Amino acid sequence: MPLPFDGAISRYFTEDAPREVRDAIRRAEKGDILDPSYPHSDRLARKVYEQQMERLQIELVKAQAWVKDTGARVAVLFEGRDAAGKGGTIKRFRENLNPRGAHVVALSKPTEREQSQWYFQRYVAHLPAGGELVFFDRSWYNRGVVEHVFGFCTADERARFFAQVPEFERMLVEDGITLVKFWLNVGRAEQLRRVLKREQSPLKQWKLSRIDVEGLARWEAYTDAIDETLERTHTHVAPWTIIRSDDKRRARLESIRHVLSHLDYAGKDLRALGHTDPGVIGGPDLWHG
Repeated sequence: MPLPFDGAISRYFTEDAPREVRDAIRRAEKGDILDPSYPHSDRLARKVYEQQMERLQIELVKAQAWVKDTGARVAVLFEGRDAAGKGGTIKRFRENLNPRGAHVVALSKPTEREQSQWYFQRYVAHLPAGGELVFFDRSWYNRGVVEHVFGFCTADERARFFAQVPEFERMLVEDGITLVKFWLNVGRAEQLRRVLKREQSPLKQWKLSRIDVEGLARWEAYTDAIDETLERTHTHVAPWTIIRSDDKRRARLESIRHVLSHLDYAGKDLRALGHTDPGVIGGPDLWHG
């Protein structure tokens, strides 16, 4: 089976990736954490992960029952670099929830009509109604990062976005929506290792796009755009939560714990929630480009 994009990812690895990134990938053993600044040298043991995840899944089911009974509205945004683990984390949130009340929003490229609308308009249509949880796999923050890096928006459009987004999110929260914003951050070597695996896997090649391929060489541009976005849109009303996702297992557990901690559902078992790892989850001060 031919590789997607004529093997462009493999070529980037052998020809253009920084030497330290190539070396880190080549010498890594299974389960190794590639980023030396990550607070753990190995990923969380599977047995420990599964035990903690099982307890958290029970808490998620309780939380959804509370959301339905009370008519609460919950919106969780997942942002991050390509292959940071957004989709996999959302999958773990939803695997035991009733899909009728737990929706995923992963919008494609805007249509010509949508391009002529107010920028936030197509996202408003997907906000939760009473009794619903909605998980955004990327969100309106495309304008702050991806659209800017690839020139899909003008400087004026991006400036207008930054001027409007704090007020837009304030209105959502004041209207009663619980809004959680996650930024999943992954190191450069780990990101490349993951997209290389996608390139080689017939079951995962669909996850790759031309943007993913071209984005590998724009690491610094992404870093600058992310820095600015976090700085300008981290507010008291709608703060960012950073999760270092080099270890997918820890990232999934921490994100679920964080959302559950924001919901006042009946029968909450604090022992099941466990303790957060401040080296893995925190505010924008945890962000490392």
